[in-house]
Amino acid sequence: MLNMTAFGMFHTAISVVAVVAGINALFSHGEIGTRSRAGLTYVLFTVATCITGLFIFHHGGFGPPHALAIITLVVLAVAYAAEKRTSSAGLSRYMAVLGYSLTLFFHLIPGLTETGTRVPVSHPAFTGPEDPMLKALVGAGFLVYLGGAMVQVVRIRRSHRSPAVA
Repeated sequence: MLNMTAFGMFHTAISVVAVVAGINALFSHGEIGTRSRAGLTYVLFTVATCITGLFIFHHGGFGPPHALAIITLVVLAVAYAAEKRTSSAGLSRYMAVLGYSLTLFFHLIPGLTETGTRVPVSHPAFTGPEDPMLKALVGAGFLVYLGGAMVQVVRIRRSHRSPAVA
């Protein structure tokens, strides 16, 4: 049907849980973080997605998807360390919030690539990872990330401002 193994379907299912939890955290709390149930679910399921992804070799050996999984794990580790270090102020707060959001963008890349090269079954939307339309969609997703990052930065800055003394 979609040329997926049971392990590939499991990997896809946990990545969908991660993405839904991440989006829920963003809309409910304005950010992803392990202090919320949705944020913690996002982080844990993203780690599981990355680890399971390292064992999928649909396109041959180690490749860009595996590198992205490792990069995602590194960014998650940095964001988590920054989140635990932060007292709600300073550079670590920005690193945590923007790092977690960046990993949500990272989900978009294989999500679009794998879905678009398989669906619809009879005539997939993209010819492969180098398809110009796919690259344009990933680029648009990155612009959405940048816009969201700016909103998060402004929100963090506003939360740090002390009220003016009258």
